Amino acid sequence: MRLTTKGRYAVTAMLDLVLHSDQGPVSLSAISDRQHISLSYLEQLFAKLRRRGLVKSIRGPGGGYCLVMSTQDTYVADIIDAVDENVDATNCSGEANCQEGEVCLTHHLWTDLSDQIHSFLSGISLASLVERREIQQIASRQNLRERNQIVMTMVE
Repeated sequence: MRLTTKGRYAVTAMLDLVLHSDQGPVSLSAISDRQHISLSYLEQLFAKLRRRGLVKSIRGPGGGYCLVMSTQDTYVADIIDAVDENVDATNCSGEANCQEGEVCLTHHLWTDLSDQIHSFLSGISLASLVERREIQQIASRQNLRERNQIVMTMVE
């Protein structure tokens, strides 16, 4: 199975957005700092997420991004699909030309696996991820690190 950095980063960034949306729109620079994802890469991902109607941008001071739909209605598969990521376990990228231009013996097995993975990710909402204790612990650690960096900057 190939799930590239694009899909992983998009899901990570959306989860970060949800975890920090209680304070209003979330800036991409804040997500970039917390998740160590390039700002220019996030801009590309969020342009795709916005075009697919998963996020909206708020301009001006205090602007940033927020979810369009509720966390219960936003699924991991939607995010991955929005950034043109393809969860594909085949060796031919789903083209059915695996063996000298023809379908190989196991093509349908790997296609079925890809479908199962997509179905699995379609059942995981952002809300269900946020509820996980591990996610909350990691977010707390990141928030503490962010606060410490702010304090250190103020002291200097």
